[in-house]
Amino acid sequence: MHRRMKGDRPVETEAWGSGDAAPALVVPGGPCRDPEYLGDLAGVAEVRPLVVMHPRGTPRTGGRSRGWWNDAEGLVAIADALSLDTVDIVAHSAGTRLALAAAARFPDRVRSLLLITPPATWLTGTAHDGAILAAQRNEPAVTAAAASMAAPTPTTEAGFQRAIRVEAPAGYARWSDLERAHSSDGGMTLAAALAWFDAIPDDAVDRVLGAALPDTCVIAGDRDILTGVQPVRDYARLLEADLRMLAGCGHYPWVEQPSAFRAAAVGWLGR
Repeated sequence: MHRRMKGDRPVETEAWGSGDAAPALVVPGGPCRDPEYLGDLAGVAEVRPLVVMHPRGTPRTGGRSRGWWNDAEGLVAIADALSLDTVDIVAHSAGTRLALAAAARFPDRVRSLLLITPPATWLTGTAHDGAILAAQRNEPAVTAAAASMAAPTPTTEAGFQRAIRVEAPAGYARWSDLERAHSSDGGMTLAAALAWFDAIPDDAVDRVLGAALPDTCVIAGDRDILTGVQPVRDYARLLEADLRMLAGCGHYPWVEQPSAFRAAAVGWLGR
């Protein structure tokens, strides 16, 4: 069950599922991608209620991000509106940066983190190994995606949207009809994506790594060209996080390996 929530919040949210348990808060990636692409997260809300954030820069909330470091305040505002003293945060991809910022800045408000296919090189400095994974695929669509990813960031909206389409195959371990259909869910814009990286403190990495972070779990895919594999392993180690590396999986585990993802996510949230 999905229902739109309103209230005194800086961003729009949706409530998924029902039950007496306190909801976990979900942060989509992109950055600033419409949460439509999350689908139903393989039915996790059937076991644990979820409240999904529509970040600044997405259609329902509008506006522009103030940068992922500052937008972490929005999660605290949602928790306040829900009368939650502490929250479990579930974040995907770029949204994991906001989740870590919330945990570092507001440690008394974040009970745990579930970080799904996080970009990791910004935190670890580990060389990205996505090109190696792409070369192993030997598929024209994946080769084209890897070449586009290595090119400079587009400077026009048209170029940005073209790059999203070309690079989509790199997000999945397979490029079948299922993955093609999912790749078109949940759009994002160049302006919103660029704003996500505004006003980030120079010492953000040091502040995250120096914080007393809560219990953390990382779910990753061993075929994720977007994040690479070794950077994510190092990321989990630095965060002293549990790492669940899913076999035969790319950047969207609830789409590609729904049973394994659901087991890992529900196991963590229901522990």
